[in-house]
Amino acid sequence: MNQQYYCRVFGRGFIKLALFCLFMPIVTLAQANLTILVMGDSLSAEYGLSRGTGWVTLLEDQLQKQASPWTIFNASISGETSSGGLTRLPALLKQKKPGIVFLELGANDALRGLSIDQTEKNLRKMIQMSKQSGAKVLLFGIQIPPNYGQDYTNRFKIMYPKLANQEGIELLPFFLKDVASQKEYFQADNIHPNEKAQILLFKNVWDAMNPYQSLLKSK
Repeated sequence: MNQQYYCRVFGRGFIKLALFCLFMPIVTLAQANLTILVMGDSLSAEYGLSRGTGWVTLLEDQLQKQASPWTIFNASISGETSSGGLTRLPALLKQKKPGIVFLELGANDALRGLSIDQTEKNLRKMIQMSKQSGAKVLLFGIQIPPNYGQDYTNRFKIMYPKLANQEGIELLPFFLKDVASQKEYFQADNIHPNEKAQILLFKNVWDAMNPYQSLLKSK
């Protein structure tokens, strides 16, 4: 076989491979729906609030104002842990085929004093599953009061930016920014944000969605 034969055969092979790599992401995006899947706990499930007053609904309203084709499927459950979310996620990814996944989990793990290593492992699996399905991921950072112990509190806090950095995803550094330190924004249990706080939570999420703005306008 001469040099011209190699150029013809391997040249065609290279072109096919290049075309495959070029169009593969397009196929993945085409298979995804214009859906934002929210995997959260009571902070996203309108616990103690009137229906339709939570930050997720405010986000839906904002998308409608912008005439965005994207919709939201809120799969949040009060009391949900990272383990519970991990168990439910595969079926939701298969059914909804979301283009974006919001992960707002971990707070209940901390409230129960569960292993941070296990929580991190669960969240990492959820991130990787979402990415493998073709979805982009926004991870919600959560912080806990210092009464859980300095070491536990610090390890929990840095878990979120570590995961975001290692997995190459977007991060909302602190979901309860401008809310956590204000007693007036909490219900009587001093744990769950009240209706007044929802606009602040929405703004925190909306600001973190800046990298997705061009995507949200796509049809």
